[in-house]
Amino acid sequence: MFEHPSGGRAYARHGRLFFVVLGAYDKKPATVGNGSTHTFRFDTRGVVDAFHAKALALGGADEGAPGERAPKFYMSYFRDLDGDKLCAFNLG
Repeated sequence: MFEHPSGGRAYARHGRLFFVVLGAYDKKPATVGNGSTHTFRFDTRGVVDAFHAKALALGGADEGAPGERAPKFYMSYFRDLDGDKLCAFNLG
């Protein structure tokens, strides 16, 4: 689908994003919880906003407020209580 500045790449099949490999955002070596992001795709931007807000309300740490990261890529990031990075996103 596209190459990423971190040296990674995003793959799509039948017009749907399905696998992404990127370098760690903070440019540090990839380790457990750094360089791995678990993602959840949602049908609307409103659900992305609500998911992110709920994660923070439950004690998660903000890693990127909901917003458009690239055309049609609406995303939010947070870390869970174990330090794992998660992403909620909507494409379109």
